[in-house]
Amino acid sequence: MTYKALYRTYRPNTFEEVAGQKHIVQTLKNAVEQNKTAHAYLFCGPRGTGKTSIAKIFAKAMNCTGSGKTRPCMECENCLAITEGTHPDIVEIDAASNNGVEEVRNLIEKVKYAPIKGKYKIYIIDEVHMMSDGAFNALLKTIEEPPKHIIFILATTEPQKVLPTIISRCQRYDFMKVPTEDIILKLKSGLEKENIRCEDEVMRIIAQLCDGGMRDAWSIMDQCIAYAQNDIQVHHINEIYGILTVQEKLSLLEMVIDHNAGQCMNMVETFAQKGIDMKRLTMDLIELLKESIIYDYTKDSALLHILSSAEAEQLLNQINISHRYSMIDTLMETNEKYKNAANVQSYFEICLLKMMESPDVPISNVHHEKRSSQSINVSRETLIVKTQEKTEQSAVNNPVKTKIKQDIPAEAKTIEPVNDKPAQSDVMMEATTIRPLKDEFILRLLAGANKPEKQNDLESFQNIYDFALDLQWVKEANLLKHGKIFASGTTYVVFTVDSQAEANEINEQDCENKFLAFTTEIFHKQKKIFAITQKESQRITAIFKNKMADGTLPPPVEFNLATPMKKKSSEPTEEELVMDLFGKDNIMITED
Repeated sequence: MTYKALYRTYRPNTFEEVAGQKHIVQTLKNAVEQNKTAHAYLFCGPRGTGKTSIAKIFAKAMNCTGSGKTRPCMECENCLAITEGTHPDIVEIDAASNNGVEEVRNLIEKVKYAPIKGKYKIYIIDEVHMMSDGAFNALLKTIEEPPKHIIFILATTEPQKVLPTIISRCQRYDFMKVPTEDIILKLKSGLEKENIRCEDEVMRIIAQLCDGGMRDAWSIMDQCIAYAQNDIQVHHINEIYGILTVQEKLSLLEMVIDHNAGQCMNMVETFAQKGIDMKRLTMDLIELLKESIIYDYTKDSALLHILSSAEAEQLLNQINISHRYSMIDTLMETNEKYKNAANVQSYFEICLLKMMESPDVPISNVHHEKRSSQSINVSRETLIVKTQEKTEQSAVNNPVKTKIKQDIPAEAKTIEPVNDKPAQSDVMMEATTIRPLKDEFILRLLAGANKPEKQNDLESFQNIYDFALDLQWVKEANLLKHGKIFASGTTYVVFTVDSQAEANEINEQDCENKFLAFTTEIFHKQKKIFAITQKESQRITAIFKNKMADGTLPPPVEFNLATPMKKKSSEPTEEELVMDLFGKDNIMITED
């Protein structure tokens, strides 16, 4: 008996068997039940998402003569004939090879004839975007006013190429990529019927490779079965498609973080000998780092599709968020360069070496304790200190008192260190991740802002490009030069930038008080710098106006800033770091 491909074997025959597309399935079922069907439909979406399959199921439902409530019944003569592809009233046309005016005229000529067996004659035109403009125009009148017994179903992967006059005459249904969970469920169900063992990780990898196409998923599984027979394991699919496991990718990133160039190059050479696709590996690394950043912000494991929560935590503990953003930028730049690369492997190796020279210090290279349950996580507007219990223990060996300035609003309070060395490392490690500013805090910044201050800052900020050429201030100037001043207060400036990633980086630098010396130079006074996105500024402005009209604005924020910092070429002492971080006025030292 001739072997039948899995995607044909498990092609859905009823609405209930369709993977995903619930919004389309429910709409068509309701239309059939209520006899409110249209004369023309346009099914558009990515390949392998069920456009033609649902078109055939819909054709069965329209011509079903079964006595039951469920349509199609899959028992009547019409349902069986359509399933077998022998029904005379269901006509499938490939527009790629029948795209001329003459072919359309022949179709129009046949449209006027009544159905032979069923109630409706249904034309399913696949890849309809391949039709010429002349063919489209010839079809216009027929699609607009077809005979009562005719239904047109047009399917395409590129709806933008279909004439707007055709689209306007059809009910349009946009097919989405099939969710990963639905693909895995369908694969499991099919493999159980085939009595084939398969590791769950294999199905997860296939669901990623097929990019939301159920047909592609079955084709990949078919290839795996041909290679591994009845017991499919992860290494089989890795060997077939030249891909790596998540742990192998994480190991490569770990070598980059540890600046282990020798082992890193050896690993890449091993990958090349195995036939690993470097372009795919580049994109995989981008996805890994992106997922770790999403998890860093949300702590929601449901948003992880490649990493497990443990693997995401592993990346969080190894690399700070700025370093991960920098690595993604380097990988994306390299991926663009592959288009003109004669040797992709060399480009990839250079990319890894570049990532070793990130401007940010990776967490794994700094000696620190793991975050304990005794550490207090504080929002973006505060710094983080150890609990009182740890404070008192440290004070026995190195007595330095802790205090909080009470005249600063809650969101902007500066919390001073309790001890000397421990306080510095604890604060630096806990403040590595910066979240977007809260609405309440932004409103307080706006409440304390004023137009004269903003005008002065705007005039001073015109010199930003001069500072970008000064080696002493190049980093600060480059971070801010693409931003726009949104609001200014006596002791702070709020910038708008294009992306949340830029805003986070600026806010992180401000959290470590790295802008104070620079603002003294450019604005001629010490100021804190905050950043939000352009989109966020529009939303928060509307909120601000409403609260101002209601008289419910929060009190302005105030800052007691430290003395201006000077950039130093040499490494600062631990005492200077603490002064730099919290301000000299905010630290009180006592002696026993």
